[in-house]
Amino acid sequence: MPKALISIIIPFKNTERFLDACLQSILQQTYIHWELLIIDDSSSDRSTEIVQSYAESDSRIYLYSNDGNGIIEALQTGYKHAKGSFITRMDSDDIMTEIKLEQMLQSLQVHGDGHLALGLVHYFSKAGIGNGYKRYETWLNSLTSKGTNFDEIYKECVIPSPCWMVYKSDFDACGGFNSGTYPEDYDLAFRFFKQGLKCIASNEVLHHWRDYAVRTSRVDAHYADNSFLELKVNYFLELSKAKEKKLILWGAGRKGKKVAQLLIEKNISFEWVCDNPKKIGKDIYGQILKPFDFLSGMSNYQSIITVANTEAQMEITQHFKTRKMTAMNDYFFFC
Repeated sequence: MPKALISIIIPFKNTERFLDACLQSILQQTYIHWELLIIDDSSSDRSTEIVQSYAESDSRIYLYSNDGNGIIEALQTGYKHAKGSFITRMDSDDIMTEIKLEQMLQSLQVHGDGHLALGLVHYFSKAGIGNGYKRYETWLNSLTSKGTNFDEIYKECVIPSPCWMVYKSDFDACGGFNSGTYPEDYDLAFRFFKQGLKCIASNEVLHHWRDYAVRTSRVDAHYADNSFLELKVNYFLELSKAKEKKLILWGAGRKGKKVAQLLIEKNISFEWVCDNPKKIGKDIYGQILKPFDFLSGMSNYQSIITVANTEAQMEITQHFKTRKMTAMNDYFFFC
């Protein structure tokens, strides 16, 4: 019986320093029945030459030029050539552990379609990993280890963009790479969630995620905070907003103000609360900010929380628990 074929999609642009390590990690996989569709997004360094040499020496590697411009169109270019029954994405500056493909494939074959295979991730960098990335790694891995990634989808991207695998049929049902929305990895995570895919818990580190100063997610405007917030608001209104419930926005910092602007632009009615005495009672964007105790007499409402302070989040969570309100139904943390 023929082995299942895995299609690996990699866009690349000017990553000549990292391509050898990336491609060698794929060649060293314990599972060998894969095809690599690797797409040049207008590189100006030696990246294309490096990939070409690998393609000439291994018939499983296919090099293409981007039909358009940018990561999304590069992914689309690669995917239209995919022949595998299973789909995964990889970044050209990262490294797979040697069991990554085998482990993910086995997870999917055991659980069947309608599932999403994941793995723990490990950030690494010559310059060392900052506290922000370390916290993200710890948070993301804690979700993946329990398979509860979608429980906190409005906080951050809960699916590591280069560390997932899915049945091609499920991927197509989610729209594949056809969305033109950035950040494309977070948008795809929401579409996995919308489709009702279930995350398979994993306790294995399957991906080494490289960080460096000019990494795309650091320097590209498509990955700025405002892009993330707009994506969250759009999906919240589509997937989670209850029409019969009043909407409450918590917090009036930078993120709170941006969410307020987005809601106003979309003509969504809401009340705005915060704990900053200097802001309470003020008119911001035509909204009067109210203290938290404004909610004491309210019922039947949903809350978007943009308060980032960890202790404050714990207090807010306790507030909802005492009212027997539940996460992802009555309240949603946006940070």
